[in-house]
Amino acid sequence: MSQRPRGFWPGQGSGLVIREAHFPGRAPIDAYGDGGFRFAEMSHRGSLMVLPSGIHGWDVVSPEQFGPEVFAPVFEQAKDIEILLIGCGPELVRLDEALRQRFRDAGIMADVMSTGAAVRTLNVLLAENRAVAAALIAVE
Repeated sequence: MSQRPRGFWPGQGSGLVIREAHFPGRAPIDAYGDGGFRFAEMSHRGSLMVLPSGIHGWDVVSPEQFGPEVFAPVFEQAKDIEILLIGCGPELVRLDEALRQRFRDAGIMADVMSTGAAVRTLNVLLAENRAVAAALIAVE
């Protein structure tokens, strides 16, 4: 009997299929650190964006990348978001005023904090069934 290499799935040819990281639901974050997050009995390496449409991988590694384009999914779902928690890593940074105004124009209160504080606040607001979203930079 031949052994199938790990990471290969039957019926998918001979290559590994990589899909965009997405969990289609709302779930509290169980743990963070070591460059990723645990939620819904799964783990994700890298940053996350928690939106009404689900939990998505987010290709942001530092606050220097903050701009309207990296928050495009938030603006697309703005009608379902009242509060956006921005976890900017281990330290607090200030958002550019033009970006802050863009959030205000979309009806979103953006609150910048460390990733740890954002995770804790997100979990509380999810438990209260609030219209919350989060953009979380992974920390080590």
